[in-house]
Amino acid sequence: MKNKLIILSVVLLGLATIANAANKDRWYAEKGSHNFFVSLGGGIQFCVNPDNSDYGLGKAVTGQFQLSVGKLINPVWGVRLQGSILNTKLNSDYINGDNGTFVNLKQKYVALRADAMFNISNAISGYNPDRVFDAYAFMGPSLTITKATIATERKTAALVGGTVGLGGKFNVSKSFDIYVEARGEVAQSPFGDYSSSIADGNVAVTAGLTYYFGGKKFVKVTNMALLDAANGDIKKYKELLAQEQDAHNVTKAELEKEKKNIKVQEVVKVVETESAGDRAIFFTIGSARIDSKGKVNIKLAAELMKANTDVKYVVYGYADKATGSVKTNQKLSEKRAQAVVDELVKNGVSADQVEAKGMGGQENMFENSRALTRVVIIERAK
Repeated sequence: MKNKLIILSVVLLGLATIANAANKDRWYAEKGSHNFFVSLGGGIQFCVNPDNSDYGLGKAVTGQFQLSVGKLINPVWGVRLQGSILNTKLNSDYINGDNGTFVNLKQKYVALRADAMFNISNAISGYNPDRVFDAYAFMGPSLTITKATIATERKTAALVGGTVGLGGKFNVSKSFDIYVEARGEVAQSPFGDYSSSIADGNVAVTAGLTYYFGGKKFVKVTNMALLDAANGDIKKYKELLAQEQDAHNVTKAELEKEKKNIKVQEVVKVVETESAGDRAIFFTIGSARIDSKGKVNIKLAAELMKANTDVKYVVYGYADKATGSVKTNQKLSEKRAQAVVDELVKNGVSADQVEAKGMGGQENMFENSRALTRVVIIERAK
């Protein structure tokens, strides 16, 4: 069982890597209260025990039903807690070490499980809210609570095991799914001394209904307002840089003309005029990574800073207050500010000319948009 779990973990990790590489559109839950669900299902299972194998596994089939509560963290990953009430059968001629006496036993027990869920369809093909069918995998630990016969006494026992399975769900609407699952589970035998095996395997097939509180809610990380703002900044700073370059060329030409008209040359320092307006670099949710548009923006700002080496600048980092804790947002805003300072230095700006400050989580700063609050602003020091 351990080897199977390791193999499945490697497979899931590989699928996650494919998802990160191929999926251009990223989706996230805007609020922590989104995408909670409850599931109710029922089906059949049979006990895979060496004793049952002698009499046919068909005689060990029983019914079962289960209740689950969980949350989709994002379109690929989710978690759930599950409780099941089950009956299991043992057909055996093995009792307390003696052979030859046939028994047909039924045992009731409760199984509690914690599953990590991996959406295979969304990982490979990307999230599509209109997709009709999704395939998924799940695995996790389990705890069986039962009364087993141990040393001729009936004792309540808590038996630890593991579970793994595959499922498919039909997306009926944003609020409802119909699902079918096949689950394999290994745990200590609930029959205790009546079983010739220390562990039992259980194979179950379940069908049921899932309800999402408030419906499934995911938002694209790609935000048109963010892109429009970033593109506007690039255009604006290109124009400012062109203006500064023109002014520099005019000053240079006038200086050369003056040199020809005077006998004593004076040392003239050409000082670039600082352009008006702050600089803004935007980030995706939870990230301090600067994308290609942000790097272009920083490079243009760096050119102006290098032309004004006697001017100090402050790099203020911000985060979205509605997402994450106060402590997390403070650290994220500091990381964003430092990332922009590092990129400026990389483009030739002196480290002594810039200072990074994290301002923590803020309310909507621009256009009543959370996305535009995940920003770093470069300002001239007061």
